[in-house]
Amino acid sequence: MTFGLLGYPLSHSFSRPYFTEKFARLGLSNTHQYLNFEMEDVAGFQELRTQYPDLRGCNVTIPHKQAIIPYLDALDPVAARIGAVNCIRFDAAGRSTGFNTDYFGFRDDLLHHLREWNWTERAFGLPTNDDLLNTFLEESSALVLGTGGASLAVHEALRELGMSTLGVSRTPGPGQISYEQITPDLLLDYHFIINTTPLGMAPKVDGCPALPYAALGPAHFCYDLVYNPAVTRFLEQSRNAGAAVANGQGMLERQAEAGWKIWENTGGVKLS
Repeated sequence: MTFGLLGYPLSHSFSRPYFTEKFARLGLSNTHQYLNFEMEDVAGFQELRTQYPDLRGCNVTIPHKQAIIPYLDALDPVAARIGAVNCIRFDAAGRSTGFNTDYFGFRDDLLHHLREWNWTERAFGLPTNDDLLNTFLEESSALVLGTGGASLAVHEALRELGMSTLGVSRTPGPGQISYEQITPDLLLDYHFIINTTPLGMAPKVDGCPALPYAALGPAHFCYDLVYNPAVTRFLEQSRNAGAAVANGQGMLERQAEAGWKIWENTGGVKLS
């Protein structure tokens, strides 16, 4: 069976080594392979089934998470609601269904880090438990930096947790502001800052979102979907200001495992 990653460029792919190692660990190396399908134009997706008749699943990354949708036969309801796909399953008849496991991966990893960090205690002096954490999340707001496919899943996950969200882009627009509009006073109202842009990703590790980092403090939680390097300049400056931080490694692993469940399940799948 063949699985793979669709995107461009793929010079620093997480998925291929992750699944290659997973197949080896499960004793599947002789029957399963994971390839990189690097293509600048997503229209090349249509040729994959011909080239790889045993193709059973694909992950999708930048810049194709939204552009891939018209080429799919069906969408899982969560992916349809989000408007972005990062996981595709092919059934025995060759029909393709798009899913969004970024949503589950980010949501579950964020909650994991908030519990590990004892966020409500460190931020507000109140003991961390799930009931209190849920209450604080429902009263919190988040800035989501970037407007690509990953940002759509992040918005959806945060809203499910009860938060209000505001997008940040280079130019303001409906439902989003520009970086220039992020002031120290504004950050008082947004306890969560999520970077979904590639700023700071290797090899361009000097990049970072333009924020008034000095205004951050213990009540802030800053999450970077970038995982290479492990500590980006965004996370470094946020941490130096006193904020709690986490990178996207856990999200990647969680979304990958959710994808594997989807590929293993030839019928319906329910993720929670």
